[in-house]
Amino acid sequence: MEDEDAKNDTSPPQLDIENEGSLFDRRDFRNVNDDVSGMNSGRSLHEPLLLKNRKNTTSQIAIVGANVSPIESLDYEIIENDLFKQDWRSRKKIQIFQYVVLKWTLACLIGISTGFVAFCNNLGVENLAGFKLLLTNDLMLKERYYLAFVAYAGCNVFLAICAGVLCAYIAPAAAGSGIPEVKAYLNGVDAHSILAPSTLFVKIFGSIFGVAAGFVCGKEGPMVHTGACIANLLGQGGSRKYHLTWKWLRFFKNDRDRRDLITCGAAAGVAAAFRAPVGGVLFALEEAASWWRSALLWRTFFTTAVVAMVLRSLISFCKSGKCGLFGEGGLIMFDMDSAVTNYTVPDLLAVIVLGVVGGIFGSFYNYLVDKVLRTYSIINERGPAYKLLLVITVSLLTSCCSYGLPWFTECTPCPPGLEAQCPTIGRSGNYKNFQCQPDHYNDLASLFLNPNDDAIRNLFNSSNPREFRLSSLLIFFSAMFLLGIVTYGIAVPAGLFIPVILAGASYGRVAGTLFGHISNLNVGLFALLGAASFLGGTMRMTVSLCVILLELTNNLLMLPLVMLVLLVSKTVADSFNKGVYDQIVMMKGLPYLEAHAEPYMRNLVAGDVVSGPLIEFSAVERVGNIYHSLKMTKHHGFPVIDEPPFASAPELCGLVLRSHLLVLLHGKRFTKQRELSGKELLSKFQASDFAKAGSGKGLKLKDLDLTEEEMEMFVDLHPITNTSPYTVVETMSLAKAAVLFREVGLRHLCVVPKSPGRPPIVGILTRHDFMPEHILGLYPHINPHK
Repeated sequence: MEDEDAKNDTSPPQLDIENEGSLFDRRDFRNVNDDVSGMNSGRSLHEPLLLKNRKNTTSQIAIVGANVSPIESLDYEIIENDLFKQDWRSRKKIQIFQYVVLKWTLACLIGISTGFVAFCNNLGVENLAGFKLLLTNDLMLKERYYLAFVAYAGCNVFLAICAGVLCAYIAPAAAGSGIPEVKAYLNGVDAHSILAPSTLFVKIFGSIFGVAAGFVCGKEGPMVHTGACIANLLGQGGSRKYHLTWKWLRFFKNDRDRRDLITCGAAAGVAAAFRAPVGGVLFALEEAASWWRSALLWRTFFTTAVVAMVLRSLISFCKSGKCGLFGEGGLIMFDMDSAVTNYTVPDLLAVIVLGVVGGIFGSFYNYLVDKVLRTYSIINERGPAYKLLLVITVSLLTSCCSYGLPWFTECTPCPPGLEAQCPTIGRSGNYKNFQCQPDHYNDLASLFLNPNDDAIRNLFNSSNPREFRLSSLLIFFSAMFLLGIVTYGIAVPAGLFIPVILAGASYGRVAGTLFGHISNLNVGLFALLGAASFLGGTMRMTVSLCVILLELTNNLLMLPLVMLVLLVSKTVADSFNKGVYDQIVMMKGLPYLEAHAEPYMRNLVAGDVVSGPLIEFSAVERVGNIYHSLKMTKHHGFPVIDEPPFASAPELCGLVLRSHLLVLLHGKRFTKQRELSGKELLSKFQASDFAKAGSGKGLKLKDLDLTEEEMEMFVDLHPITNTSPYTVVETMSLAKAAVLFREVGLRHLCVVPKSPGRPPIVGILTRHDFMPEHILGLYPHINPHK
């Protein structure tokens, strides 16, 4: 983070990120304040993802997409300074009413926009993939098999290049699912471009091209990121860069309100991807958001309800045949009818076994994803051209598997008495003709040469228990397992939900075939339970996944069994490693604060990890001192001390933010004498002047134009100083301070002395100070596992 905020540590420790499984081999930190004292302790980094000559002049960097980016913390604390208090007191009822109405209006707009984008996403995928599959099918019916493969692989590579170019050259942050980045943002971590308009653009079109290209990936994870980007764009009043701004959104120029809107956007993304509004709310609650309250529950529920209504309206419009090949498909909904209402002991035992095996497979899947991402990082650091080459390679591999593996299976006679057409000649269906003779179908081609949503429908279908042979299911499971792993991490927007569901459903159908003689559950229900077990073992979510699956399948009768299999699979997988999103957050170096403190933090106190001396300002400070401190540091918060003659003894007045100091200096309301001028400042500035600008477009130090005469003048910091910052005594346990820091959503936590007669502040704790790498660097003798 660029928040090593108010400390001047003259001997920064070398931090070993590898203790937390980071992609970095070693990270040397350079103290940003060393230039103040004429010191220069910067050392070149030795990291596989960084250029050799890069200097780290901030306290933390992380991997965003495939690029290295500086990051900083978000400030969710309510700032109580004289200026903001005056603004709150002056607000009339009509302004408060306007604020509330705008919040609900924005929630509605997020739902409408996300639902419409999801519909267009599915429209594009269905039509592009449908054209590709129809072309391939027509050529195969003419027995031009080599040309069919060239057409199939050529379309896939072309679409993959389109997605790869967008990701590699325009918005690298759009690669992957985006859920780890959204999760970190809602935890208080802001990284460059993760919610930028360019990222939103690439996320939408890159996801369409990537899924239509036949990659074993889904658009569900990217939809979460898309919803968050839409919410961020609306919440910050548009984009100054693209001349899309709205002044009436001035109330939302702060991190707290944007956090709430982005939480609604993440929930809307899940609701739009799965047509599961309640599941979207629970996903935001269980997996995405770090802070929750009842008001936010209502707002996210309203947003997902709007998404559901928008999707239903648009899908009913497409039933008239005006959407090309889209029709009624695309937005996944698997209606499963089951007459099984009572579960016997063998059924429950089979489900438990399914959960245990799914948990083992899920943890192994996470382990392999971790290894593949580390390998891809070495390729991606070489530049966009290598990223694109990796995309093309994976696309060709996927095309060869999808088209080539069905040739190794035998054709199956069409079962008699089917209502569906067999073999299916068109784009989708359960019975693909492929190269078979009349009245026969290729069961493996029915899975490979269909869009992912249709393949899941085929696996969940229980009308014909012998539709897929055991060998075909095993081949498909192996292919989905491995291709899902090698696909995630390339420069394409790619989600993990669909690959995991495909692998889990095929594995569950295998189990259903094996347990068919002892269980009353049909193979379609086993496929659902297999998908649930694999999702639980990979994602480590329970409540939200349970509701999403039930909303997907429209089958509430399966609730007890889905709950059981998710609990078992999560419990088993937790004994091996963390969930896939937690692993990726850790791997990217994003400083995520867990809800609980590490046990070894109980052996330390807050004063053990702060360092001094501090860079602090007097309540009435010389302009030149402020300017040079801002120039020589990257700190975002500074303590303000009241000193004689403005106080009887030195005392902590509060905390002032870097962004507020820049606005104050830019306004040039200075005095020649060191005197209080707060009342005059309050009349010259408005609270909106100090609002947070969108997408980092606020004032920069280079925007200041101060003369030598102005440098010698004074400015009163009282009006913009937060006079009630959160403080802890230096003897508070570090574990307790960490819980407070996360639960309140702080960016700075002031540490004050326990005994009188000392300086009024000992130091400032920031997010960096609670990271295991920093603590274990200071105290290497601590065993982090105890």
